[in-house]
This record gives sequence, C-alpha cells and structure tokens, in this order.
Amino acid sequence: MKSREPVNSYIVSRDILPEAILKTAQAKDLLVRGDALTVNEAVDKVGISRSAFYKYRDGIFPYTQSGRDKIIALTLLLEHRSGVLSNVLNTVALLKGNILSINQGVPVQGVAVATMSVNITEVKDSDAMIERLRHQQGVKRVEIVSQK
Repeated sequence: MKSREPVNSYIVSRDILPEAILKTAQAKDLLVRGDALTVNEAVDKVGISRSAFYKYRDGIFPYTQSGRDKIIALTLLLEHRSGVLSNVLNTVALLKGNILSINQGVPVQGVAVATMSVNITEVKDSDAMIERLRHQQGVKRVEIVSQK
C-alpha cells in the first residue's frame, strides 16, 4: 500500500486568488445553499466554465472562524406552557446569540428539559443573558453545561 503525501493547506487572502478559483467557491456556495440545483446552473450564475469548476472544486473551501467562536451549552427546565420556549429563543436572539442546536424533551409533571447550544460570540454580556433567561416567566432553571 502506498503512503499518501500530506495535503498542504494555506490561508490566503482572496485578493490574490485568480478569478476562476473565487468563482468556483461562489458556485459551490450556491449549490450548498440551494440557490443553484445543478453544477451547470451554478457555473452559469457565476460565469465560469464547468471544466474550471471541476478543476478547482476540491481545492477551495470556505474559511470559518469557528475556532474564535464562543459557544455555550445550556440545560433549561421549562414549565409546560405555551410560549415559554419561544420567549427563551426570542431573548437569546434579541441579545445577539445564535442558537446552533436545540432539543426539548417530553414534558413530565408540568415541566420539560430543553438543551441548546448557543454561539455567544456577538453577545455583549453572556452572564447578563443567562440571568435574564433565569428570571423569565416559565423558566425554572438554567445551567451552563459547557463553554468553549
């Protein structure tokens, strides 16, 4: 079995990339978001050939700054009443939190456990957000399970 050479990757400013590579990235983004349903449609929208797309598609990927994101996982105990979870979600959004995942269990004895992961990179004061959630009507308990 042949050993494979490691792939070298670089972070490069988009300003120095050739137009065909940038347009390949744009076409891939159109496909991922569903704004183009086929490769033909995507390359037509961005103005490159299919051959250029296939030449560069496996070599360009979006850079996400997820390593710099601040993410917390919360467990909440909520009263089983209409609008309680919705108010929690609205509060998080109002304070610039971005909910990444959410799961709510089946209510038992009038309360339900909800867990959610929240990107708090844009939240000015995460402690204040937690306190605001704790004092919201219908919220019995809020605990931070993990922080990243």
